[in-house]
Amino acid sequence: MIELINVTKYFKTKKGKKYILKDVSFKIPSDVNIAILGRNGAGKSTLMRMLGQIEFPNSGEIISNRSFSWVMGVGGGFQNNMTGRANVKFVCRIYGKSKVEIEKAIEFVKEFSELGDYFDMPIKTYSSGMKSRLTFGLSLAFDFDYLLIDETLSVGDARFRKKSKEALMRKIEECNVLLVSHDMGTVKQICDVGIVAHNAKLHYFEDINRAIDMYRRINA
Repeated sequence: MIELINVTKYFKTKKGKKYILKDVSFKIPSDVNIAILGRNGAGKSTLMRMLGQIEFPNSGEIISNRSFSWVMGVGGGFQNNMTGRANVKFVCRIYGKSKVEIEKAIEFVKEFSELGDYFDMPIKTYSSGMKSRLTFGLSLAFDFDYLLIDETLSVGDARFRKKSKEALMRKIEECNVLLVSHDMGTVKQICDVGIVAHNAKLHYFEDINRAIDMYRRINA
């Protein structure tokens, strides 16, 4: 289970504080695939980054005994002057993989990401889509309780998107997913339940269709 206790998150702007969450207490059940829905700027990605401990609340706390991947749609954790290969090796070492496991992960990510020669070039030469391919492949090479996915499945051509979705569906037989997406077809296919972020609050629905209905109403 994931529990938010009196969580407040805001960003300072010229017009004052922009609240993403305001004194939110909330429980997210275990063993379900969860969609995070909301309008642009509602805080979906920020919530995901807080769950993945990339960002933290201004006050309150988030408690969970689950492990989370890095956000698969974001390449901000990479070392830009290092190659894709070196970044994969670096992350594997942080997570304590053996030499054999590291080599296996490198070959998997290289093949999955389809970066070709760019795999041995610095990350700073990558497009945002290339970084997303690398993060997606790297996340699939690890075992987490939750995969955090921020629109990654929209990256690349139709063939790569199909490949990514098929790989994800195989992976989630072993773990769960927190998904931020504007593609309701993907949301329905992957997710069991939904959280709608709206007006600095979170609304939880056990039926993903009800979450989608609220999302559509606030976007109407």
